[in-house]
Amino acid sequence: MKPLETPLVAITEEALRDSKAAGQPRSLFGEILDWMLAPLLLVWPMSIAATYLVAASIANVPFDRNLEDSVTLLAGQVKVTDDQTRLSLALPARDLLRADDTDHTYYQVLGTRGELVGGDADLPPAPVEDEPLAAGIVRFRNGLIRGEEVRIAFTVLDTQIGPNEHPPLIQVAETLGKRAELANEIIKGVILPQFLILPIAVVLVWFGLSRGLRPLSRLQERIQARGPEDLSPIDPKEAPQEVAPLVASFNHLLARLDGNIQDQRRFIANAAHQMRTPLAGLRTQAELALRENDSDELKRSLQQLATSSVRATRLINQLLSLARAENRFSPGTNLAPVALEALARDVVKDWVPAALERRIDLGFEGPEAPVLVLGDPVLLRELVKNLLDNAIRYTQTEGAVTVRVAADRSELTALLEVRDNGPGIAESERGLVFERFYRILGSGSDGSGLGLAIVREIALQHNAQVTLTCAPTVHEPKRPGTIVGVRFPLAAEVPTRFNV
Repeated sequence: MKPLETPLVAITEEALRDSKAAGQPRSLFGEILDWMLAPLLLVWPMSIAATYLVAASIANVPFDRNLEDSVTLLAGQVKVTDDQTRLSLALPARDLLRADDTDHTYYQVLGTRGELVGGDADLPPAPVEDEPLAAGIVRFRNGLIRGEEVRIAFTVLDTQIGPNEHPPLIQVAETLGKRAELANEIIKGVILPQFLILPIAVVLVWFGLSRGLRPLSRLQERIQARGPEDLSPIDPKEAPQEVAPLVASFNHLLARLDGNIQDQRRFIANAAHQMRTPLAGLRTQAELALRENDSDELKRSLQQLATSSVRATRLINQLLSLARAENRFSPGTNLAPVALEALARDVVKDWVPAALERRIDLGFEGPEAPVLVLGDPVLLRELVKNLLDNAIRYTQTEGAVTVRVAADRSELTALLEVRDNGPGIAESERGLVFERFYRILGSGSDGSGLGLAIVREIALQHNAQVTLTCAPTVHEPKRPGTIVGVRFPLAAEVPTRFNV
């Protein structure tokens, strides 16, 4: 039997062990803050890049319009006469094209035969397209002049041309200095406020999280302020809606813990009460033996002392067996394939001397093929031993006890059955005999009332079902006997070696 521990202390110790094994857990505040700030910090540079592209696009519009005006104005100074293309500028090219000191402006006029009529010869030629350029329509492209990026506007004149000739081409190019300055000014106007807004946003997020998680802090303080024995449920209304499932699970854990503690206290109280009687008897018989002078009476007292010590030893062993069955493992875990028929046969062999002493016919029925169940061999032996102990103890002299093991392949179950032809159990008491320390009045047995309680606990650990029936016969209606059956799930896999 495990000692009774303070529940919240046990939970705290287990939590500390888990935290040490898994490392220091991250705080919920830090986790949420990370997931809120990380996207913000990721989107911010993307926003800057998108802002720059938009600013560059906006900056292009007015300067492209100026380039378009310059191309149109220059095209108005080009004339084609007598198959000759001429450029006549009334003003200097710099003034005509509105050049300034920030950017360089280039222009080029090509005649019908591709000859240079005026301007810069190294201006990139217009791209060759499948369809001819529409006269009077100004188009734009980017290019390089002397290693410097420029924006180029170009168009062709609407004039009569001969075969193998092309409409005169007019191009005006400008470097990108003013465009970059305007784009930078736009970016500064947009980005600089963000440098102020971002820290404010971080502070607001921090403040909002602190306020939002404050109910969790208050809930933690209320739990920590509880006494060691306070296992009352937490009021779900005191917790935020998001953690209501966690509170419900914690309340369920507290209820289970409280039930386990009550069971332990009841078990300890019952065990102490049950031990008090044999111990008091041992003390009385020892005191009587000390006062006896007659050797025969002394021998009789010592015999009673030995008998009482055997009963006390059996009670202690059964208490230990019950505690071991309760605390061995959780249902359905740490189980291995066990050959049930071989295990039951071995236990029956161990109980043959006890059956012979009471002149009881002890038999075993089982298949030759292995009947495999998932179980713990030690606990399964304890289960069969207690079933046999009960059957032999409550069966009269010259009676019979039979242990049977069978497999039902269609239902994937294995049956362990112990049958006797004793006085049987009244139907009204069949549900009570599995309770701890319950004994049927008038049975004449010196049992402790723990045997079937141990059987039920071990069966629960193995996901097995226990049934108790009586089967009276025509020949012995006053001795209906008792049939205790335990039905296990069959093991799914067949190992090369069996646990027995």
